[in-house]
Amino acid sequence: MTAGVELFLERHPDLVDRCLGAYLRGDWGVSSEPEQNDEAVRSGDSRIFAAYPIDPARPSAGYGANTLWLITEADRSVTTLLLPEEY
Repeated sequence: MTAGVELFLERHPDLVDRCLGAYLRGDWGVSSEPEQNDEAVRSGDSRIFAAYPIDPARPSAGYGANTLWLITEADRSVTTLLLPEEY
C-alpha cells in the first residue's frame, strides 16, 4: 500500500480488510472495468483494477475524492492499494 492509503487507516481502520476482501470475492466496487476484470481473472493475462469508496457512507465515482484503487499487475507479481492521485 502507498503512503497515501496509510494516512486513511487511522480514520478507517477496516479500509484494507474491507476492500481487499471484496476484491478477493470478485466484487470490483465502483470500477468501470468489471467485465475486463472478470476476463482477466479467467485468462490470467491482464491487469485487474478495482475502485472502492474509502468511506462507504459517502459516494465514490471510482476516481477522485473518497476512492481507493486496487491494481494487480498482469503478471500477478504485485497488487497495490493506492489513491487515484498517487497513480
